[in-house]
Amino acid sequence: MTVSNQAEPKLQLGPFQGITDVWYRIAFQKYFNGIDQFFTAFFSGIHTDNSKNLHTPEIDPNLNPMDKLIPQLLSNDADEVLRFAQQINAMGFTEMNLNMGCPYPLVARKKRGSGILPYPDIVKQLLEILSAYGKIRYSVKCRLGYEQHHEIDQLIPLFNQYGLNQLIIHARIGKQLYKGSPLTKEFGRIHKRIIPELAYNGDIFSVETYLKLSKKFPAVQSWMLGRGLLSDPFLAADIKKQAGTIHSVQRLQTVEKFLQEIYYLRRTHSRDNLNTLGRMKELWSYLRYSFDDEQQVWRLVKRVKTFEEYENAVSEVMKSNQWIGKGYQRKLDKEEQDKTQYP
Repeated sequence: MTVSNQAEPKLQLGPFQGITDVWYRIAFQKYFNGIDQFFTAFFSGIHTDNSKNLHTPEIDPNLNPMDKLIPQLLSNDADEVLRFAQQINAMGFTEMNLNMGCPYPLVARKKRGSGILPYPDIVKQLLEILSAYGKIRYSVKCRLGYEQHHEIDQLIPLFNQYGLNQLIIHARIGKQLYKGSPLTKEFGRIHKRIIPELAYNGDIFSVETYLKLSKKFPAVQSWMLGRGLLSDPFLAADIKKQAGTIHSVQRLQTVEKFLQEIYYLRRTHSRDNLNTLGRMKELWSYLRYSFDDEQQVWRLVKRVKTFEEYENAVSEVMKSNQWIGKGYQRKLDKEEQDKTQYP
């Protein structure tokens, strides 16, 4: 399938707590291309000026490309939003993101993340204070609603009014978590009413899916990748270039170097804390689907308890498996096939 004649898409990588950290982002940009913007995992608890929560490698200007990284805040408190904006602006950042999309019940029950969406008065307060501050661009990442998809209808006038730089919509409701299919029909119903730059998020797992969605939603300027890119780090470059071959040995070698880079960066900066293994396993829980025998890959990696065991497991994976790519799309296709065979 060939890419259409439309302008090259703007591609963003959504944040995954514990996975797409600063060390992941450094390694990704060394070995892959195609991603125009990265978002930090959400910050919270910014209760003081010069907050200790912001003294972290995650937004250290010496480690991060300031023009590509967007710090994200999870909050329903206007004063905290302003403190965050002021402090990251003082660090040199020119844009921030408000998380109104996190679906997890512990967050949502506190009227944060997607749990804020049924409360337009709270949303308005947050947007008003950023609009009045005026020294930093800001975007919002949200869902279509928390309980119902039509909750976004009462928010669109606010998003259009208060000068957002971008609105990123994950085409699900909060209560879906990441289950079921994206509500593309409902996204289509509202997407042309959005004035700020609009980004689509939700199950872009292959070039083919991207092409279908971009044809269906011509008003969308940007596309956020998530699980699709975690399972196949070539996805963004493939969407933009359609270069290379799925079965390329060079791709497997690149993935191996990429994983080694993240592993040693995390070991070095954690002073050999074994938590590094947990973080690497989280990445492997996605990446495994792009190998020809994902079950064997996962058996080898998930049981490791020492650095030596991890290194031996990765060596065995690379020797005994082929890189197929399209990991999460293949996972979904297999699940659909299993439903057909075993209804």
